[in-house]
Parts: sequence; structure tokens; C-alpha cells
Amino acid sequence: MSIPTSSPRRTKEATVAQAAASPRPRRLGVASVTLMIIAASAPLTVLAGGVTTTFAVTGLLGVPLSFLILGAILTVFAVGYAAMSRHVTNAGAFYAYVSQGISRPAGVGASLTALMSYNLMQVGIYGIFGFTVSSFIAERFGVDVPWWVPILLCIAVVAALGVNRVDLSAKVLGALVALEFLVVIVYDIASFTVAPEGVTAAPLAPSSLFVPGIGAVLSFGVAAFMGFESAAIYGEEAKEPHRTIPRATYTAVGIIAVFYAVSSWAMAVGTGPSQLFDAAGKQGPDLVFSFLGAHVGQIAADIAQVLFITSLFAALVSFHNAVARYFFSLGRERVLPGWLEATSRHGAPKAGSIVQTSIAVIVTIAFAMAGSGSELGPLYPVLTMFTWLTNAGAMGLVLLMAIVSVAVIGFFRRRPALRAGVWTAVIAPTLGAVALAAVFCLIVANFDVLLGLTEPSALSWVLPAIVVVPGLVGILWALRLRRADPALYARIGHGEEGRAHHLGDEED
Repeated sequence: MSIPTSSPRRTKEATVAQAAASPRPRRLGVASVTLMIIAASAPLTVLAGGVTTTFAVTGLLGVPLSFLILGAILTVFAVGYAAMSRHVTNAGAFYAYVSQGISRPAGVGASLTALMSYNLMQVGIYGIFGFTVSSFIAERFGVDVPWWVPILLCIAVVAALGVNRVDLSAKVLGALVALEFLVVIVYDIASFTVAPEGVTAAPLAPSSLFVPGIGAVLSFGVAAFMGFESAAIYGEEAKEPHRTIPRATYTAVGIIAVFYAVSSWAMAVGTGPSQLFDAAGKQGPDLVFSFLGAHVGQIAADIAQVLFITSLFAALVSFHNAVARYFFSLGRERVLPGWLEATSRHGAPKAGSIVQTSIAVIVTIAFAMAGSGSELGPLYPVLTMFTWLTNAGAMGLVLLMAIVSVAVIGFFRRRPALRAGVWTAVIAPTLGAVALAAVFCLIVANFDVLLGLTEPSALSWVLPAIVVVPGLVGILWALRLRRADPALYARIGHGEEGRAHHLGDEED
């Protein structure tokens, strides 16, 4: 096949022209996409849930430094990822990137792994949402509500937003994320002010992190960034995708890394390093709320608890949108059934949204039935549904980012006319691939710890398999398509462009 000979400027102009001609409404700017990304990482959820858990489980003080290191790794990854997003605009981001950078079979495999990973992240978050809302109602109103009831109600609300205008979701998430940031900033200021043992830089010292157990810290920490890579998913709904997506990606990574580093440092200082691990283990998320109640006021603590719930809701909406767009992209190219291409009158992927909603309902009911009478008690949805699914989902997304880094190298190697530069096209994605592969290996090595298990069990193999096996099935499915329907196979990973003409990649 021939290699495109268009210049970078012509490619950019073509992208803009494609944006203008697209039948899907383009309403999202840099701020909107950035908010969708940050909402997926759920700032208050990460601080109250993720950071406290990391301190308690690992017993390491260097959590703040781990956020900066992970931020640096993901920034390097974003160099090639953002550069490729200027030339590839597709709602199935990982799917399209791997298809065009490595091969079509690898792209289909990546798409199914991505679908599974995003679904695991989204549905898993429902577990902690149900527990939190149920506990909140019991504390405030004295009414015992089964944890699965709030989940089913939330699923209905998320579904309604999923088929509506995407900028409506962005506005809802924007308001919630802004309030979260405000509460966490208040907590940070109060922590550095109270500082029972003084303000210390020990949590930022390499000696506090680079010790046995660093793998578990990085494994917990990387989950806080999950969702930042979703910027490219909104490329077909962005006003100027060749500018919007790269800027939103860099902005989100920078904000997440610095904000979580400062906030986890504040937690260590505000609680006191000598008391931190014991307090985090005993109080969990309440460590943040009890601190606010004692040093800022009970009203602030109550507001924070409500925002903790809305933080989870924001993450649920964001991941739901990502899953729906993957279904849409695969349905449009007939890799999955074509009816998944259906959109609402607002341009949102209606069919994909409905499928994702159905998956959430089925999994919730399954866990509710399995957890009836469980010895884990009220914590059952947190220790099973939330812990199992989100950790498996994070593992899959880290693996996909490592693969995408390799795809970036292949994409620009096949298109020398794009003149991306050695740093962008080779060095940065190579470093990103190596670093992300290392993080993936650390997650695998520490997976028992992440699941809260004291020894290996069937879960240690089943959950990773849920992420990896669909990828292998996708590769085999694509190879079958190559024989059975060459025309369909040729369109894989090319979105709207694939309908008009084949872009002339090398044979896969």
C-alpha cells in the first residue's frame, strides 16, 4: 500500500475540514474535555479513598513523590499520544491508534481490552458509591437502605446523561469537580496550618519511596490517573480536535499530578507522619472528614461527605461516556454489530450508552445476589465489587498505554512526510513504553496486595484474564474478518475516513 504524502500543514487542515463536515455535533473545547478527564479521576475520591488506603496498606510515606513520578511518566507518554491525536480523530482512541500504528488485528484486540477495562472501572466504582450512599443515609436519617438500591438509581441518572448532549455532561461534571477542588484545597490549607508535628518534606524525599513496597504505591497511584487518556475519545466531538485534545491531555496530567502530590503531602503533614499509617488504617475515608470537622467545622465536613458522593458520580458519568464511545466506534466500523452506531438526536452514542447501562445493571444484580448474607457485611461492595473490578480495569489501561506507545512509533515510521521529530516519534514513546511496561509488571507482581489478599487465589488469575483474554479474542476475530470481509477489514481503525476511502497503510 502507498504511504500518504501530505504535509503536516495539509494534514492539520484536513483534520479541521473533517471536523467541520462531521455529522456529529462538535461542542467541546479544551476546558470541557479537561473536566471530563479530571472527573474520571475523581479528586475527592482519590484523596479520601485512594490516598488513605495507600498509606494504610503500604506503610510508606513517599506517596506524594509517587504522584510526581507517575505524572512524569504519563507526560512522556502523552508526547507521542497527543502528537498522534492531531492526525487520528476517532471515538475509539486506543483502537484507532493501535490499528493504524501496529496492525488491524492488534487494534481490534486493544479495543476489546479497552472496552473491558473501562467497563470494569465504571461498574467497579458503583460498588463504593452504593456503600457510601447507603452509609450516609443510615447515619443522617436512620434508614437502612441496601447498597444496591442507590446504585440502580444512579445507573438510571447516568444513563439519562449518557444519551443527552455531551456538553451537558461536561457542565454537570464541571460544577461537581470545581466544588471538589475547593473542598480539597480547604483541607490542604488546614492541614499545613495545623501540622501537629510541623511541616516536613520527608514525604517528598526519595528515601521515603524507593524502598521495598514501591510497587504497591505505584500500583495504587496509577489508578488515580486513569481517565486522562480518554481525551482522544472525544476527538469527534471537540471543536478543534488537533488543538483541543493535546492541550486537554497535557493540562489534565499536570493538574492531576501536582494536585494529588500536594494533597497527599498535606494529609501526611496534617495528621502527623508518626500517626498517619495507624489513623489511615482505622478511619479510611473518614480521616479527611473527621479532620475537617475538627479543624474547619462540621458543616465543612458534611459538605465534603456529600461531595465525596458526587465525586463518585462524576467518575461514573465520565467512564460511562468513554465506554459508550468505544461501542459506537466499533459498531460504526462493523467490528461489532452495526446497531451500536446509533446516536441520539443530540449526537451522543445512544446504543453504546444503553449497552453500558445494561452491563452495569446485570453486574450489580449479580454482586447483590452473591453478597446476600456475606460475612463481609456492609463493606462487601467495597471489598469485592469496587476493589476487584477497578484494580483489574486499571491494570488493563496501563497495558494498553504501553501498547499505544509502541503504536505511536509505528504510526510515524509509516508516515515520514508528517515530520514529527525524533523526540516525538521515537524517543518519548520508547521511554513511555518501557516505563509503562514496568508499572504494569509492578501491578501484576503486587496484585494480591491490591485485592487485599494475604495469599494468591483464583482471583489473582481470573481478574487479569478478564482483561487480557478479550484482547486475544479480538486479534483472532480480526484475522477472521481479513479472510471473510476484506473491505470491512480495510476500514478497521479509520472511523469516518474509512467509509470514504482506505488511507493506504502498509499491509497488516
